[in-house]
Amino acid sequence: MSEAGIKVIVRERYSAAARSVASGASCCGSGGAISGASPITSNLYNDLETGSLPEAAVLASLGCGNPTALAELKAGETVLDLGSGGGIDVLLSAKRVGPTGKAYGLDMTDEMLALARENQRKARATNVEFLKGEIENIPLPDNSVDVIISNCVINLSADKDKVLREAFRVLKPGGRFAVSDVATRGEIPAEIREHVLLWVGCIAGALDETDYRNRLASAGFADISLEPTRVYKVEDARAFFADKGIDVDAMAPQVDGKFMSAFVRARKPANAQQPAPSAACCDRCA
Repeated sequence: MSEAGIKVIVRERYSAAARSVASGASCCGSGGAISGASPITSNLYNDLETGSLPEAAVLASLGCGNPTALAELKAGETVLDLGSGGGIDVLLSAKRVGPTGKAYGLDMTDEMLALARENQRKARATNVEFLKGEIENIPLPDNSVDVIISNCVINLSADKDKVLREAFRVLKPGGRFAVSDVATRGEIPAEIREHVLLWVGCIAGALDETDYRNRLASAGFADISLEPTRVYKVEDARAFFADKGIDVDAMAPQVDGKFMSAFVRARKPANAQQPAPSAACCDRCA
């Protein structure tokens, strides 16, 4: 599928999820946008975190981790969430960086942006700004962000190398990349991979963990690590596959332990050579 085709599918999926939440339903429950995905999306946030947020921000969560809990955000930092959806991680980040900090959310879906801005209003978050744009073309200047977070979104991009290069560009020297994402481990038959990624909701596909590290290094990052936070088993997906004519038990050896949510960390070196300003960047940031 082409990059444009993938973007259309992702935009439609997240638009439908936002409309579902606006109507009072959860994105991830039965009848929601990704029915059957609860082993991936459930229990990512504790009650202390969600208790202070608008209900719609919690219902709209489509993530596979909790990057705000793992990114070690500090007061006064500027944070950017790639693919911010309904805004849950942006609002949590805003609390962690405090009034002297700033939390940006970037999303390409009008419905999600409208939902996120309404959640911002309800939360009375004044150090938050939601931007419309694509994660392959971040509408912020070079060296402007201390921390980049993301929650199960980079896997949706058809041009992950461009996403990582853009993340590197907007990070300040010494800045941190701290995202939750879906990754794979080891050889997986193409058909099995396609089925499982459909269940997980990864339209464009997840990277192998080694490939993920290599691509981060190629973008210029250092101190790269990938830590599994949830490892999926075929039992987690049994209900999803039950009506699709798939022999789930035969599939198990090719799935168990090979698909995971992971926390991916990296750092932009303090002495990193800064990219020269480009016309494209000037257009984005004007």
